[in-house]
Amino acid sequence: MTRDIDTRHPKKKAMSLEEIITHDNTEDCVACRAQDIVAQILVPAAAAWEATSALPHFSLAIHGAAGLLGTMLAEGVAREEIEAALSRLLDDIEGQIAEDRMIGGPTQGTA
Repeated sequence: MTRDIDTRHPKKKAMSLEEIITHDNTEDCVACRAQDIVAQILVPAAAAWEATSALPHFSLAIHGAAGLLGTMLAEGVAREEIEAALSRLLDDIEGQIAEDRMIGGPTQGTA
């Protein structure tokens, strides 16, 4: 007897937004792994999709982010909680950009 597995909704790992955005300095750091996927896969893919679809620069970034955040809202995450986490992440990103510019490194992202 085989068991049907619903692959459309894989089991979700329950974590608070604070846990998701906080670096824990381990090999399995959720924040680091998520940032790596975004930087290595999503940002270049969004830039390529924009270019090949004749969309304005940043159009997929802003609409994609809004769509993903909308999914979180639909699943019951409070807007205030999302805004607080996003504000903290943007503060961290701005700090990293400033630091990279001081040492002559690249700015983060292209989409």
